[in-house]
Amino acid sequence: MIATVQTTEKAFENAIIHALVSNGGYEEGNASNFTQELALDKVILLRFIQTSQPEAWQNLTDIHGAEVEPKFIQRLCQELENRGMLDVLRYGIIDYGVRFKLAFFKPASSLNPDTLALYEQNILTVTRQVHYSANHENSLDLLLSINGLPVATVELKNQFTGQNVEKAKHQYIQDRDNRDLLFQFKRRSLVHFAVDPDEIWMTTRIDGSNTRFLPFNKGYNKGAGNPPNPKGYKTAYLWDDIWAKDSWLNIISRFLHLEQENIKLNHKSAKKESLIFPRFHQLDVVRKLTADAKVKGTGQDYLIQHSAGSGKSNSIAWLAYQLASLYNDQEERVFDLVIVITDRKVLDQQLQNTIYQFEHKQGVVQKIDKNSAQLAEALVSGTNIIITTLQKFPFVLDKIREILEKNKIGELPKRNYALIVDEAHSSQSGEASKKMKEVLSINDLSLSAKQESMVNEEDDIEDNIRKSMRSRGKQPNLSFFAFTATPKPKTLEDFGHMNSQGQTEPFHLYSMRQAIEEGFIMDVLQNYTTYRTFFKINKAIADDPNISKKKTSRAIAKFLSLHPHNVAQKTQVIIEHFRQCVMHKIGGKAKAMVVTASRPHVIRYKEEFDNYLQKQGYADIKALVAFTAFTDRETYIEYTESDINGFGEKELPDKFETGEYQLLIVADKYQTGFDQPLLHTMYVDKKLSGVKAVQTLSRLNRTCPGKEDTFVLDFANDEQEIIDAFQPYYEQTTLIATTDPNRLYDLKNRLDGYQIIWSSEVDAFAKIFFKSQEKVNNQDQSRLHSFIDPAVDRFKGLSEEQQDEFKNSLTAFIRLYAFLAQIMPFADGELEKFYAFARFLQTKLPKLSQSEAFKLIDEVALEYYRLQKIREGQIILEKNTELSLQPITEAGIPRDKEEQAKLSEIIDILNKRFRTDFTEADKVFFQPN
Repeated sequence: MIATVQTTEKAFENAIIHALVSNGGYEEGNASNFTQELALDKVILLRFIQTSQPEAWQNLTDIHGAEVEPKFIQRLCQELENRGMLDVLRYGIIDYGVRFKLAFFKPASSLNPDTLALYEQNILTVTRQVHYSANHENSLDLLLSINGLPVATVELKNQFTGQNVEKAKHQYIQDRDNRDLLFQFKRRSLVHFAVDPDEIWMTTRIDGSNTRFLPFNKGYNKGAGNPPNPKGYKTAYLWDDIWAKDSWLNIISRFLHLEQENIKLNHKSAKKESLIFPRFHQLDVVRKLTADAKVKGTGQDYLIQHSAGSGKSNSIAWLAYQLASLYNDQEERVFDLVIVITDRKVLDQQLQNTIYQFEHKQGVVQKIDKNSAQLAEALVSGTNIIITTLQKFPFVLDKIREILEKNKIGELPKRNYALIVDEAHSSQSGEASKKMKEVLSINDLSLSAKQESMVNEEDDIEDNIRKSMRSRGKQPNLSFFAFTATPKPKTLEDFGHMNSQGQTEPFHLYSMRQAIEEGFIMDVLQNYTTYRTFFKINKAIADDPNISKKKTSRAIAKFLSLHPHNVAQKTQVIIEHFRQCVMHKIGGKAKAMVVTASRPHVIRYKEEFDNYLQKQGYADIKALVAFTAFTDRETYIEYTESDINGFGEKELPDKFETGEYQLLIVADKYQTGFDQPLLHTMYVDKKLSGVKAVQTLSRLNRTCPGKEDTFVLDFANDEQEIIDAFQPYYEQTTLIATTDPNRLYDLKNRLDGYQIIWSSEVDAFAKIFFKSQEKVNNQDQSRLHSFIDPAVDRFKGLSEEQQDEFKNSLTAFIRLYAFLAQIMPFADGELEKFYAFARFLQTKLPKLSQSEAFKLIDEVALEYYRLQKIREGQIILEKNTELSLQPITEAGIPRDKEEQAKLSEIIDILNKRFRTDFTEADKVFFQPN
């Protein structure tokens, strides 16, 4: 059957060209005008230069005479060779002292009409079937050019002809040679698109089998692909929106950039260059955020849920640059200062390099890496973009005052701030966040002596209380842009947007599911094996004391988890599994992490690892440890990471990357934020739930050449617990309801019932605590203690059970208030005073001493033990589910009454819960020392 015109690739090509010429601001180019040896369109190029810059062209003609055209082309080609297409397009060339622009880009504001007129002089062309080399007859389907200079090549395929986007990618890999000038990296075309009616992929470097295509798809149903388009092709957004003149020139001028990375090659340092073209979600999030901020101005909060693998560093860099140069419709700058809050060490240099390419200016970005005084100086001086950590803010106010006094400046200039928070979590809702808001919202930092004498002391204190409350809530001059892959309920409530169903959701989404389906991260649930521990214990003492069921159960659980036989059995499983199944992966470079329940567990595991490796004669495996220093409560021995590893803590990531070490045994450290692509397997011996489970297991999800899968062996969690943890973060995370502020009053009433905190002491404490800084004296701290101490004494008079309940309620109140004060639609000065008093009271309440801590030493013994595999295979998460998180429920409900039981009864209950059919092989023949 002969194909009709409507089903051919030609029809697809015609549709794109028609859209670009009729609505996109393009002209259709003439393929015969393309000069193969120069790889550009001289006719369009010279037309643009002569019409947009006639004076410069005349000056150059006066110099070169009749040879002006070939001389100009020769100079241009030299610059393209040396500097590359992107730099030449942005900054033009100089020929014999005459400056030429090769493209005009739209300015951030429209204050200069001459610049806008020049922008209209740009000539964008789309040319079909371009024969680009004299060495063969190959042609391109489409070539996009700016003023005659090629910037994008396009290969089209149509499923109606039996071919799709995979064939287009294959064509670039097999048939396009980077020795042809048009495909030489940087020198001519900047990006190459493989397109069919359903999908779009792109690459910035043609390099044979090493060519790496990235998706440029919108995503569909929170996964990969593109949504249906009732008006036509699913991929029509590419030519209708992305390639349209304003959009395309914006991408070339404000997104594309050259990334340079130092790598080790054959034990030598080398520089690797990559041209970064934004993926669709990166382009989309930056444009949507800046468009919303342009209309709404400051005082807004935005939550961006972007999975690992989303290219967050680049998204943040683009957003920071564009917010720093954002103007509203009244031609006013929206943000005076952009502050990026991150712990990502590489982000600073990346920001510096990226923004320099856009502006060719130094000093646009300032890194705050020394102390709070450096941050205060930057805030006072008004650097365009500051990159710092949240921890520096609590100490900044005093430093700002010192600088202002030193320079005889009365106040900090009133500014509007954009705060970009990298990996926003509930830490944003505590005291550090409050101090940050205080620093950025405060204007007048000093009062003259005359003003001080006129201020009523009572009013001054109340003003400070209100200021303290306001500093936690929304500020009209601050906008937050919070990025995270795993938003907690608090984060959603702080930064999220309300949808039509009354749920709180992110402003923008790039889901974990989409990142997995697009191949940017590994599916860490792909190979998941669970083990279960069965045991039988017995009473090892003649007495049968009556003791707390809960405390005894916990003590027995700790006894079992640290028992040498348990650790030895799991160590054998881990090491033998690693040797047989893991160490040959990723070209023999695969590494594993052992996640333990506590720091003592790290020590036990490391000792057992070293013993087992020595006993078996395994010299090809070495283990490192990661934990914060501690002193063992039983032996009083101090353990530090550096003593055990033999080098400093900061060296660990680099040491672990080498071939010398294969296993990393951790307790809390490196379970979040650790980016090691060679990490292939995780052995989990710790209960995990919620966001902590997702963050911990996601250490495995980084991709690298040769990494085809991941593996988890879990001793502590079952399949359903892992599904419950991951499911809310797999697609889009929403919050089903918001936290009720009335819970604060319920908690306060509960605390009042103990008659520990007296309102008279709270008021007296507040008068000192909320004094203005100018009135603080040396006696104030001692007076604060004197108001807190009576409450501490009254607390000591409570029974142990009442003390436990009071502490629980006090902690719940403090946490809930610190969070809710960010978002409460009202302010309560009495509650603020109570909160300040409660925070400091909490620090002075007596803690459980080591002698009081409940533990079992000789009371129980392990009789039988079995470690048994329960399930293996993939854990599958549901797609297209509406599973929302619940709001925080720190209600401070009294804990259950301590039930007492005989030790033998507690042991019987536990043995029944963890029993199985033991054999003689399961009998434990040794006991701990």
